Amino acid sequence: MPIALRLPKTFRVAGWKVKIQEKETTEPPHVSIVRGTQKWRLGLRDRRFMDRSPDPALIPKELLAEIDGNWNWLCKGWNRKYPKNPV
Repeated sequence: MPIALRLPKTFRVAGWKVKIQEKETTEPPHVSIVRGTQKWRLGLRDRRFMDRSPDPALIPKELLAEIDGNWNWLCKGWNRKYPKNPV
């Protein structure tokens, strides 16, 4: 089961999700930011986007601030889920 960050209602209604996906054991630690069919991967070690497309500029700054405010929780979640590939 994915680990999902509980977002404020305004983001949930707009279709945004932030989660640590399943079966990510071989990839660098990251969180997935999802809206519809678009998905961004944000590295938990370096706080950089792992892909050029879709453009990270499409993510609201307020959502990025929400993720930043929960950074430790996300890192701990990754470490619990994937202890052999810790942040």
